[in-house]
Amino acid sequence: MSLQAIKASCSNCNLRELCLPIGLNEDQMQRIDTIVAVRRKVKRGSLLFHNGEPFSSLYAIRTGFFKTCVATEDGRDQVTGFQMAGEIIGLDGIVNDRHTCDAVALEDAEVCVMPFDRLEELSREVTVLQNHVHKVMSREIVREHGVMLLLGSMRAEERLAAFVLNLVQRLHARGFSQSELVLRMTREEIGSYLGLKLETVSRTFSKFVEDGIVEVKQRHIRILDTDALKRIVNSQRCD
Repeated sequence: MSLQAIKASCSNCNLRELCLPIGLNEDQMQRIDTIVAVRRKVKRGSLLFHNGEPFSSLYAIRTGFFKTCVATEDGRDQVTGFQMAGEIIGLDGIVNDRHTCDAVALEDAEVCVMPFDRLEELSREVTVLQNHVHKVMSREIVREHGVMLLLGSMRAEERLAAFVLNLVQRLHARGFSQSELVLRMTREEIGSYLGLKLETVSRTFSKFVEDGIVEVKQRHIRILDTDALKRIVNSQRCD
């Protein structure tokens, strides 16, 4: 794997509001800068970390897109999540000091390495940072709970509509369009994540196109009717 270490600097990073709490003073920012001293490049298809690897750091994604996955008993990859720039990856390793999944770059990516022991040490002194770390962990728990609900009770259309809305909402928080996105993952990977077969994902996208809800050109998706997607997701509450 081709890795390149570069001096990182949180204080002038355009994603700092997404990674770090607002309200840190200059001294606190400089102290975080000394912890997050290294950036790491990860080539498309390469692993950032693998299942069973000893846990030492969290990673703030600076550029690029990742998927996390675990190998099932029959050797298939089960996708457990997709992570993008401005999000933290690696929280799975905190519980048992070992990572419980593989993190694979879906495109060339760069991450900021945050050694967890030093982050913990500083967060005990800087309350606002400690609260932020807890919020990040809580958000991950809520996200996983949401996925379980998605898989447990939703039909294929509802799952895919919820997935597209969630993705575009997260991208919009990073300054991207509210109505257009490029899928970094394959339809097969989407199916693995949503518990759907590849054919079902393709068929459901085609239905959305027929209904005039989205335009699809390979991996480019343009949402024509956001409200229709929301109605699909909320339809089960009205049943």
